[in-house]
Amino acid sequence: MEAKPLDSPTNFVNQLVVPGDVVLDLSTMANQTIKLGGGLRQDCDSITVMKAGKLRFTKPNKYWVESSQKRYVPCVGDTVLGIVVDTRADNFLVDIKGPALAFLPVLSFEGGTRRNIPKFEVGTLLYVRVVKANTGINPELSCTDASGKAAEFGLLKDGYMFESSTGLSRMLLSSPACPVLEALGKKLSFETAVGLNGRVWVNATSPSTIVLVSNAIMNSESLSAVQQKIMVDRLLQRVQ
Repeated sequence: MEAKPLDSPTNFVNQLVVPGDVVLDLSTMANQTIKLGGGLRQDCDSITVMKAGKLRFTKPNKYWVESSQKRYVPCVGDTVLGIVVDTRADNFLVDIKGPALAFLPVLSFEGGTRRNIPKFEVGTLLYVRVVKANTGINPELSCTDASGKAAEFGLLKDGYMFESSTGLSRMLLSSPACPVLEALGKKLSFETAVGLNGRVWVNATSPSTIVLVSNAIMNSESLSAVQQKIMVDRLLQRVQ
């Protein structure tokens, strides 16, 4: 059965979609430029779903399919946590949990020059941004934002990194603040870095705080907002 294009691009936003659904008809969106994220592809004038999940939209013009999975599919603009697995003359090879290793050029740092090349050992954890992600080639990363500034990107020292589903990562990065992080932040002092590839880094002055925050985050994925706050209260009571 042929899928019928939608009359309005908002019909499927925040709704469950499955592979084969046509969620956008470009012929009805004259003079509009859209950006496609993960889970969508263009077939002539139709935008088709490639994986099951919820269709999401963010202003001004980006659409993607959000789902919870272990495997990460790189998408331009994603912020991820990568682990250096090899160093070469012109780039670092970085594991981002994708189908292939990613390249991080040695000059893709703020003020990067041949005389100022950073040195990373194998196993170094980095917070990076995906700048190229085309089918059939290795993704390319950068340690700068769109304006070329380092911003929050770069080396993540100390702390503890654990892996999660991509759905949990997106929940932690949601706005307003994720309930579990909001509840923890009211009582504890810590810092986190969350990658859309399903990796989370936690750091604090006390190892016990790192363990508590990490456990709370890992246990929060299947809980409602109220349940997350109750869980945090119980964990805090145990350590007091």
